[in-house]
Amino acid sequence: MIAILVVSLVLLSTQLYIYEVSISLDGDKAIHVTDFVLAVRLGFKNVVTGSLVNISTGGDSSILGANLEGWASFVGRLYQFGKPVINFTLRNATSYTNGTQISWGTNGFGVSGVYVDFNFSLADGQVNVQLPHTLNVTTSLVVEGVYQTPAGNTKWINVTCYMFNEGNPALAQNMTIFYESSSSWLRADEQSNYSFVDYGDGTYRISFEAEVLEESINVSAQAYDLRGIYVQANTTCTNIS
Repeated sequence: MIAILVVSLVLLSTQLYIYEVSISLDGDKAIHVTDFVLAVRLGFKNVVTGSLVNISTGGDSSILGANLEGWASFVGRLYQFGKPVINFTLRNATSYTNGTQISWGTNGFGVSGVYVDFNFSLADGQVNVQLPHTLNVTTSLVVEGVYQTPAGNTKWINVTCYMFNEGNPALAQNMTIFYESSSSWLRADEQSNYSFVDYGDGTYRISFEAEVLEESINVSAQAYDLRGIYVQANTTCTNIS
């Protein structure tokens, strides 16, 4: 948790340092207030994204609130012409608990997401800023699978995966496919005739041959997006023999 917050605050403080240097070079304070607000919004996203990286890889969901508290306190001490105030609310509705949604089901769909509402306010002698903002950082994965039985217990399995960031097609940093055989989960890339095709648009097709006794074949796709957010989804393959 500390490492995630430190990285995010370093990014934000770098942006705010540039902002403060620019003030000494230019007296138009209104313009620099805008720069400050943009830096705060970007820093907010960095903290939220970094928190989700931690949570999705096994960290406690309380990390999100703790990191945002630390970030809000940090920002509140920076601005030299007034007092920035940040209030945030972690969404508790539908599938979100304390702003976090981790749902890795067996229906071919998995999601790792964070939803936060916040309000940034800043008032000084010349500028009054009220900035309500909602941030949704979500990585989702859709998995489909089919198989054929050419002979005996040999199964030819094809898995197609689709990755999304905030509902838009996104690239995976890496993706690993597992399949279930005799109650054990085995890696697909250790099997014969393994093929991995990256279509470059968030779509991935994985094919492999395996010895599986069961007629019902379960597969699991486990992936990281380019932001380092982890997501997984399981499905049962359809027999198309």
